[in-house]
Order: sequence, then C-alpha cells, then structure tokens
Amino acid sequence: MTSIAFYHCIDEERPFAEQWAAEHDVHVECFPFELHEDTLHTVEGFDGISYKQRSAPSDDPDFYRRLSAYGIRQIAIRSAGYDTIDLKTAAENGIRVTNVPSYSPSAVAELTLTHIMRLIRHVPQFDERATNHDFSVKGLISREISKLTVGIIGVGRIGSTVARIFHALGAQVLGNDIAPNHELDGILTWVSKDELLARADVVTMHTYLDASTRHLMDASRFAQMKPTAYFVNNSRGGVVDTPALIDALDNHVIAGAAIDVLEGEATLFGHTLPADQPTGHPYYDALNAMPNVVITPHIAFFTDVAVKNMVCQSLDDALAILNGGTSPHEIAPYDNLAHTR
Repeated sequence: MTSIAFYHCIDEERPFAEQWAAEHDVHVECFPFELHEDTLHTVEGFDGISYKQRSAPSDDPDFYRRLSAYGIRQIAIRSAGYDTIDLKTAAENGIRVTNVPSYSPSAVAELTLTHIMRLIRHVPQFDERATNHDFSVKGLISREISKLTVGIIGVGRIGSTVARIFHALGAQVLGNDIAPNHELDGILTWVSKDELLARADVVTMHTYLDASTRHLMDASRFAQMKPTAYFVNNSRGGVVDTPALIDALDNHVIAGAAIDVLEGEATLFGHTLPADQPTGHPYYDALNAMPNVVITPHIAFFTDVAVKNMVCQSLDDALAILNGGTSPHEIAPYDNLAHTR
C-alpha cells in the first residue's frame, strides 16, 4: 500500500486526511511535528510527503540528498507559499514539489475585510479604552468604506477577491500587479505602485514572497503613504521590512496596521507560550504594544473550506506523482532560486 507522511498535522486537518486515505486506499500517517533535521528519520518507509510548516526544513542542501536516499521523490506543500523549500536543490535530487495555489481566496479575503474594518472603526483603541472603563468616543470618529480608496498590491486570486468585496461595498479600488487582469476592469483601476501608495487610504498586500518582493514595503514605500492611511499584510511576512513598519507607526508616518504574517513568525505563531513571560520576539512585542495595530497569528487560511482543500489537494498531488503522473500544481525548480522567508 502506498504510504504518505503527513507532517505538522493539526487536529482540524486530521479528519480530512483520514477520510481521503480511506477513499483512496492509501496509508496516511499524521505527524504533529514539522519536518526538520531532527525528524528526518521519520520519512523512512514512506513513499511521499505532505508538508506544512513556516520554517525551512534545513539550511543544509544535503538535506534533500538524504530525503532522496530514503526514497522520497515528491513533496506536496499544503499552502500557496513555497519559500521554505529549496526548489533547485530538491530538483537536483529528483524531488518534485507541488503547492496548493488556490485553497480558498475567500478565506484570506474575508480576514482582510475583518482587519480593515477593525482598523477603520478603531476597534483596538475602543477595546483598550473599555479595558480601563473609558467608554468615551472622543477622537475616534471613523470614515465609511464607501468614502475610502483601497489599494491592492498583488491582484491574483486573493487580491481579485478582495477587490470585488470592496468594490461591492462602494470603495474606490486601485490595483497593482506585474500582470494586470483586465477582467477586473470596472472593478478596480490599474495604477503604478507609486500612485497606489500616494492615493490609497488602505494598502493591502497579496503577493508571493520571492527575490522581487522581499522587503517590497520598506521605509521609502511607507513614506509614500498618507499619514492617515492604514497598512495590511496577509501575504508573507518577508514582503515587509518590519523595523521600517515599526518606525512608520512610531513616527506617525501611517495611521495603523494589521498583520497576519510576520518575519520570524515560526518561533511564535502556532505555539502556546507562558502568558506571564515575554514572547522573545522583538517585532511582535513592539507591534503588539501599539493600540493602532491588529495582529492575528497566521490564521487567514484557517477556515473549514480552506483546510479541507489544502489537505485533499496536497494528497491528490502527492498520489498523482507517486503513481507516475503529473500535477498542474508542480513548481518549476527555477521559481524560487532566491526565495527566502
């Protein structure tokens, strides 16, 4: 029987993995831990891998040779992002890699809407006041969505869904992408990054992380934004120069921010830490101390529809390759020669 090692399985994924295994007569072993140097030995005896984690399995290229020596010929990533894998080295060792490029654009877009609503209605500040029994409203009047300009950087599947949501709510929507999708003409206006940053009341990021997007939002980009504008990142932590974001907030260069992803988040998000101790993550601690910042722990994907799609699509792709076939989601080895997290 074909067997697949299913790494970093959470409770919400297990029923979908078990149901898929029963339907396809495949043994799927759910491991709660990630695939790293210290767990590499657990691949022994398995034919394939389904993988979800927020840090690279190893910085040593020899890791992929050792995977290959165990007989592994594919890795099915249960996410759209694939910057944790060294695609070139994997390919050199005969390992094919797939991802799930569209598990649920609505899931991420809905969290983006939630984040933006919390920012423009000053919910974090009102929460802070209520904690101190201050129920006044002075100084926190909100603007309505229909009066806002929302700028989307990266208008793929997710960004397109975000555009449609805010267009339906009456906002003016601006978009920037390396390949404009003209099916969205009439829903948004395509502009340069410079124009988008200068005009938008909200800037929301929906890009992949690669060499061209790493620290795309840096100090100079934040300086282009309005001091009344908000920034949202639900894509990848590395597209933002986080110290520059913290400085922009500290110095009132922008009005606030919401993030679901953060550089170096692997040591923090997904873990339960002692409530009475510092997190040990300086970026998180600095941002979390600000009343005009919303933080969620990388949960944009975390809906019933998205989780099921991520599990089943990754396993479908793994089985297709193990059976000698192909997958439309296979990633070419040159796609992330400079990918970093």
